[in-house]
This record gives sequence, structure tokens and C-alpha cells, in this order.
Amino acid sequence: MQKLSLLFDFERYLNIRSAYTPVWLYRGQRVAFLTDITGTPQVWAVDATGGWPDQLTFFQDKVWTLDASPDGDRLICTRDVGGNERYQLFLLSGDGVEVRRFTQDDEAIHHFGGWSHDGQRIAYVSNARDGIHFDVYLQAVEDGQPKMVFQSDGNFRVLAWSPDDAQLILSHEISSAHQPLYQLELASGSVRRLTPEGQAVSNQNVRWAADGYLYLLTDRDREFKGLARMDVVTGRLMYLGDHRWDVESLAVSPDARMLAYAANVDGYARLYVHDLTAGHSGQVLDLPRGVVAELAFSPDGKHVAVSLQSPQHNLNIWIVDVETLNWQQLTHSSLAGISQGSLVEPGLIHYETFDGRNIPAFFYHPPGVEPPLPVILYVHGGPAGQTRPDFDPRFQYFLSRGYAVLAPNVRGSSGYGKAYMALDDVRKRMDSVADLKYAVEWLRISGLADPDRIAIYGRSYGGFMVLAAITTYPDLWAAAIDVVGIANWVTFLENTGPWRRAHREKEYGSLEQDREFLESISPIHKVDSIQAPLLVVHGVNDPRVPVTEADQIVHRLRSRGHPVTYLRYKDEGHKISKLRNRIDSFSRMADFLDRYL
Repeated sequence: MQKLSLLFDFERYLNIRSAYTPVWLYRGQRVAFLTDITGTPQVWAVDATGGWPDQLTFFQDKVWTLDASPDGDRLICTRDVGGNERYQLFLLSGDGVEVRRFTQDDEAIHHFGGWSHDGQRIAYVSNARDGIHFDVYLQAVEDGQPKMVFQSDGNFRVLAWSPDDAQLILSHEISSAHQPLYQLELASGSVRRLTPEGQAVSNQNVRWAADGYLYLLTDRDREFKGLARMDVVTGRLMYLGDHRWDVESLAVSPDARMLAYAANVDGYARLYVHDLTAGHSGQVLDLPRGVVAELAFSPDGKHVAVSLQSPQHNLNIWIVDVETLNWQQLTHSSLAGISQGSLVEPGLIHYETFDGRNIPAFFYHPPGVEPPLPVILYVHGGPAGQTRPDFDPRFQYFLSRGYAVLAPNVRGSSGYGKAYMALDDVRKRMDSVADLKYAVEWLRISGLADPDRIAIYGRSYGGFMVLAAITTYPDLWAAAIDVVGIANWVTFLENTGPWRRAHREKEYGSLEQDREFLESISPIHKVDSIQAPLLVVHGVNDPRVPVTEADQIVHRLRSRGHPVTYLRYKDEGHKISKLRNRIDSFSRMADFLDRYL
């Protein structure tokens, strides 16, 4: 392999900053957002015309979400402790002077559901009642007590308030592919289902607009999620346009005149502004070719704030003028002194797998290095996730070290239609693992990879895919990295957070009906076949994939004398969030790959 002159270590790449989740303050005069300028994401705010931002929160732990009151004078943010995902709501003034904890149950999870239009109440869900079911609560902002207005029998969310604040739209999060909608009358407590029985339908980004209609993204009677309008009274649904890819990230202007949305075209985002009066859409052109999300209209409806990133642009807030479709960058998060020109754009490729299906993937070629290359095969989590052409400092660092990266969207990934996403459900689970074998075949046939220097890396469900790949196809891999992965499907389902189990069993299978199959595909029962050295990373506070999954695989490998490195972080959960831990884990990951590749 050609040696590169390395200018920066992994710590420098991990000090690249990001800004995201824009919300408008003070009737559009300022924009609040989340940023990791300090190393841990906190709430900051900046004038809508730009300038240096002000920090509003100073928590030790990560802030996860952010929402502004209708007048933009106050904010609600969510925070947990040490990655335990027991989210608490905090109320703060728009200038950050006043910060008050809003929810008080340390053992419960709270998900924010929205402000009433008069700004006097908020709605949220919490599993405080039994630790499993998420009930709906209302609470007055000024010294109010929580009032349960709907006792659920599942994983519910509040999606929208009616324009008159008399009703709520609820979603039952049954699975990644099924979220039926319900209308809750607050005065009577009556609940009415809005979506049809008998079919799994995804309903996302539901907005109850000032014109009385619901605007949403749904795949009802369609293969891909489309932009639609629903009459709440009749339930009649009408699609607005006909994109042949998933539509995502919907926003509605306060006067219900304009919509903003993005289409996910083979992973790349295309941003549109739709004039409901004229009935047509205009595409925002010349944005960096990557991913846009988290759209937010200004109070006057003249601008849309978006989170935007691409392989050469770290995550920042951009502002789009809805009349001219011109745009400008609002935040300028640091690239830590790394040249933008040194960052690598991937190529979109498709390779054929065992059943003749074409699998989409992004291939990153390290600059100045000729094949055959050492390659990191990266597997996303989910499983209903999707690797996108976003900004990934891990990939860029590995590329600077001379490694290529191949990131496939194997069957089961989102973004390619609901039939594709269902191809790995339950008994078809190992078909997606076979797609990884054929990714290696593509690397070999193309001549790009050194077949003796291919590593596999994934986190969460992607961690299971790593363990499944090195136990099912052990001779393909020179090294493997499992981050918060599933080693044993039985113990995972027994020990994952009880509020998550039913949701996960829709895709993975249940212990009652599929126990024997789940045992048969669990990597823990095939440890003796592993040949590749393994690096395992896990947070002790992980409520999704308990740390006992990592403990099991490490213990079994060490008992047979197999090379395994274990990084176990006591102050982290499902995601390694703190900068010092990110630097430690990724730096040791780089050393691990250098040693074995």
C-alpha cells in the first residue's frame, strides 16, 4: 500500500463541529439550534442574519431535541443522563437566562409532542405509569401539573395539535413500517382512528395546518412515501405530486400557503418548495449534493431553515428564500483546520447479489492510492436505516489513512420502497447478511480491494451484521469492529428496554413464536467459527442493546484465546456521545485497523 503523509490524527477529525435542528426565535429574529461546539451538543442561538452564536444551555450531558413556542420566546429541549435515554424535558427562555426542569420522574422516558398554539400548554408522552406503555399528558407551561389525557396500550407519540387546540393527532409506533394515526378529542377523551385497518402504513411528519388539513408523508396504497393531504373529518387522502422515491422532512408555513419537503433520490436529497395556492413545486438548485433534513418555516413564511450536510460539507444550518429559492449558509461550524478540498465524495454503485437483485452502495476511494486497496465495509444500523452521502468524519479520517470505504444499503434498508425494506423481516434475516458476502465479491471482481485486507464495521443492528458476517462467512474478513451490536437474539429481546420489545419483535420475530430460529441465527452460538480479530465497543447505560450482549461475545472469545479488544464506557449509552470517549474509541479503532490491515 502506498504510504500517505498524515497531517491530522483522529482527534482532529472528531473536533469537526456540526449545527442542526433549527427553530425560530422571537418571531423570526433569531434561530436556535443544537451544536457540539463544546464537544457535547447543547442549545445555541444566532441572529437570523448571521453572526456569532450564543450558548443557551450548559448541561454535562447531550441535548437531544429542541422545539420553540409559537411566539418563539421559549424553548423545550430534552436531555438524558449518561446515555440512559430516560429523556427529561427542560423549559428555557429564548435568551437562555431561565432554565427549568419540566418533567420530574428520573426513571421515566418523555417524548415531546408539541406546543399548543396559544403557547400555554405542551403535550408529551411518558411511560411513567408502568415503564412500558407511553401515555399522553398535557401540562401548563406556568407551574402546571401533568394531566394524563390518554392511557395507551402501546408505543404512542403526539404528532400535532389542532388549530383550535381542542384535539391532538397521535401515532401508534407499531413498527418501522406501520404507524396508524388517531384523533384525540381533549374535552371528551374520545379517540378515533384516521387510517384504515388491515394494512401496514407508514405515516410520518404529520402537520395539522392552519387551513384545517393534515399534511403528511405516507405510503398508503403506494410503494414509496409521498406528500399527501388528509381531510380530518372524512379521512380522505389526496397525494400532492408523484415522486418515484420517498419524500421526507416535511414543513408547512404558518399560513398554510407553502410546503417544503425533500425527496430521497437514491440517498441524495432534493429540496422542494410547494405553493399550495398555485399547486406546483419548485426545486432548490445548486445546494451541496448530500442530505437535507429538519425543515422549519420562519413565522412570516418567507424562509425555510434546513439542516444540510454532504461528504464535503459538515452539518450546518442553511436558510432558503421561498420566493426566489436562493439560499445562504447561516452557521459555519468549524472544519478543525481540515481542507474542504481534501474531503472525499463517494461514487454510487450497484452490485448484484445472490438472487439477482441490485444492491445500492457508496464507494469512497482514498485519494492518491492505487488498487488493490485495504477496504472497510461499513454496515448501517436500523435495520430500517440507510447510509446516505452525508458528512462522516470517521470515513474521511480512514480515507486519509489510505483505506477505502464501501457502505452498502443491503435489503431491509429504508429509502428504496416498503417492499425492499421488508426483505429481511424475521425468517429472511440472513438474506441481508448474504448481501454482505456479495459486496465482497464486487470488491474482488472490480479489482479495487486487496482480498486479504477487508474489514467489516457496524454499530447497533449493524453490529449484529458484523457478528453474523464473521460467523457465517469467516474467511472473508481480516478484522471486524462491533459497536453496541446484538450477539444473542434471545437475551437481547429479554433484556432490551420493555417499551421497545413489542416494536422490535415486529421485524425481528418474537420469543414466543420464533425462539428456535432466533437462536439459530445468533452469532453467540457460532463463536468458534470466528477467524478475524474483533474490536467490541459498548456503553454500559445502553437501554436498547444491553451491554451484556458485548460481555457475552467478549467472554466467549477470550475463553478460547481469540484476539479481541473490548472498550466498555461506563458513562455512555447506545451512542458514544462525549468527545473524550469518541476520541478514545475512534483512535483505538484506527490503531486496531492499522495493526490488522
